[in-house]
Amino acid sequence: MNRKRLHQDIYAVIDLGSNSFHMKMVKIVAGSVQVISRVKRKVRLASGLDAHNQLSQVAMERGWECLSLFSEQLQDIPSENIVIVGTATLRLAENVSVFLKKAESILKHPIQIITGEDEAKTIYLGVAHTSSSADNRIVVDIGGASTEVIVGYKFEPLALQSLDIGCVTFLEKFFPDHKLTEQAFSEATQAAREVLSPYVDEFVDAGWSSAVGASGSVQALQEILIAQGFDEVITLERLHLIKEQAIACGHIDRLNIQGLSEERKLVFASGLAILIAIFERLNIQGMTLSGGALREGLLYSMLPKLQQRNIRERTLSSLLIRYHLDKHQAKRVSNLACQLAYQVNAQWALSDFDGIDVLSASAQLHELGLLIHYKKHQHHAAYILENTDMPGFTRAQHKLLIALVHNHRQDIAREIVDRQTMTSPLLAGRLTRILRLAVLLSLRRQDEVLPKAKLSVIDDELTVSIDPDWLEQHPLTKAELEQEIQYQKNCGWLLRMDASCHTPKKHLTQSSS
Repeated sequence: MNRKRLHQDIYAVIDLGSNSFHMKMVKIVAGSVQVISRVKRKVRLASGLDAHNQLSQVAMERGWECLSLFSEQLQDIPSENIVIVGTATLRLAENVSVFLKKAESILKHPIQIITGEDEAKTIYLGVAHTSSSADNRIVVDIGGASTEVIVGYKFEPLALQSLDIGCVTFLEKFFPDHKLTEQAFSEATQAAREVLSPYVDEFVDAGWSSAVGASGSVQALQEILIAQGFDEVITLERLHLIKEQAIACGHIDRLNIQGLSEERKLVFASGLAILIAIFERLNIQGMTLSGGALREGLLYSMLPKLQQRNIRERTLSSLLIRYHLDKHQAKRVSNLACQLAYQVNAQWALSDFDGIDVLSASAQLHELGLLIHYKKHQHHAAYILENTDMPGFTRAQHKLLIALVHNHRQDIAREIVDRQTMTSPLLAGRLTRILRLAVLLSLRRQDEVLPKAKLSVIDDELTVSIDPDWLEQHPLTKAELEQEIQYQKNCGWLLRMDASCHTPKKHLTQSSS
């Protein structure tokens, strides 16, 4: 049998970037994307461009060597399932044809040099397909020779620019001796501001409520923040704090910042300077890391069946199928959890950070670990989710989802709840309490026997009211509710059942005369 026919559901995207070459391979499983291979090599193609935009032979050799590694895995994939693109450096190189001729011979596949505008659109598409957002957002991708800035809504970019500033080109221009000084940072930041300035009004007029970064520079900064005890949100204050740490090191060779990986050190300072300029010029208050960018955008452009569909629903549907979950029970618990949440949302603000959506997702996936073993299946489920890509959920939402599933039954691991620094431990705790009640009240796994439960709150005291007749008919659920009161008490949470639930049956007594 033709080997390529066996791989009809495998797709490959290759991004020939100015700093790194990337190859990503995926398989379509249960209507969702499953990554089966990632390969990344630092090529630093942009450092090979001279003043006349001629790409050096040495730089081209580095690129060809990398592509020789990639080519092995492309042999068995149908050509229509492969997309290979070149970005800023290959756009600029006057002798690009020399590089392409040999590169295409190595890969046995055409390479498309995309425009800066197309690169920005594709980056945004990759972000949109991996991170849900109800409002406008601004996306920043700092590459080796260009930086893309896009404001968009859902799947549509509203304003975009590809700017001629990048972490490799700025390294060569402003940190040529690799010394980390206040002056070098100041000059790099000012240069980035000047390139960005003509487009500020365009972005501000489009408006945004959230900001995400889609590059290695942003990932490196987030890793530093987490390693140093902060949450995942990048702010201008924190960028300046990290800049001071870099200056204190004095030289790239001595760059020893807690949380900074070795592979990011060379272009870290230049990327940091660019991001500071973007924050200052666009007045960005906070930024998180996206779940995808250019490669994901290229990938989804090949998968029309997965486009323009609710990303979270697609992710959840795939997991329900892959792990053979009871879809009816998943929907039942999810519906009940959401009903309970909306009863107290006004007082508890559960919809913050899309909290109720995350609650619904956790309810649908709470039995994920049953495929491994019933005992401690909540822990098995949390482990699976922790090691699963979750398109449609931000990193903070993914982390919250794991905490909820881990704590949906039996003892509550309060330390996991308290680690939800971005979405807040308070929100995580409240959602955990709602999920646990929804799971408990759905024990019979039948819609017709679900109770009409009512929740009320005073500060953080939660009261659940249920018809006493229903409780008498469901003694196991009643006993579980009484046990749940103790579980929550052990965490410092006060849960009560309505007094009517405990009213004893009236008995006739004979009065004495």
